[in-house]
Amino acid sequence: MFRIIILVVALVAGGGAAWIAFAMRAEPQAPVTVQEAPPPATREVLVATADLAPGQVLTKESMRWQSWPESAVLSAYVSRSTRPDALASMVGAVVRSKMIAGEPIRDDKLGPVSAGLLSSMLPAGKRAVAVRITAEKTAGGLILPNDRVDVLHTLESADKPEGQKDYTTRTILTNIVVVAVDQTLNETNKDDKTKAKSAAIGKTVTLELDPRQAELLVAAEASGTISLALRSAADHAEVAPPLPKPVPLKVAAQPASEPVVILRGGGSTATSKSP
Repeated sequence: MFRIIILVVALVAGGGAAWIAFAMRAEPQAPVTVQEAPPPATREVLVATADLAPGQVLTKESMRWQSWPESAVLSAYVSRSTRPDALASMVGAVVRSKMIAGEPIRDDKLGPVSAGLLSSMLPAGKRAVAVRITAEKTAGGLILPNDRVDVLHTLESADKPEGQKDYTTRTILTNIVVVAVDQTLNETNKDDKTKAKSAAIGKTVTLELDPRQAELLVAAEASGTISLALRSAADHAEVAPPLPKPVPLKVAAQPASEPVVILRGGGSTATSKSP
């Protein structure tokens, strides 16, 4: 009898468990929705399609519109929303600073469309001044465009006896940018075997100067010998010392005017005589 009771209880418990499991399975499951993040906002920016060297002229083939993340668009970039005609209007502009493929094109790296090649590459307020050179006076002829140099001025002392010569050299300009060597405006020449930049040995070097530096260089070249000392690339950020104040020209003193007496009949008139 006791065994029958246990069997009945087990059957009732098993049936209850089966009913509960069936009821839970029959309840509808709430659908799980995965919310996708919205795509980031983008803006079309004008970029270079290939590497652009200084002095190169922009064409339609060298530019294209490319989607750029809105958060990464700088005010200096050329965007299609603000300048939709930029792809056509910027054709003919001269590249002033090197750009790589995919880099956004900026106005500060370009020269005006109507300007000449060299004048387009000069920053505002700068002048291009050429000086005569030899290989011995330009670090063995290894100075290239976009290098930076110090300008040395050598003078012969005038107070030495005849037959004796004494020279004095001083640095008159520091950290000066080399714009061109002869008519070469960039250092794109490379040897096919070594892939190294070849030396450009010329007769003139064009330097980027401000008006005061240009005056000092021309005066120094007329009065002595100019040499260029190549600077390390690690020193390009060095601040140049201020230039000395210009020495005023000495004007010879004018002699005092002498009085002149003019006799007229019985009287006389005094006047002055200009030197």
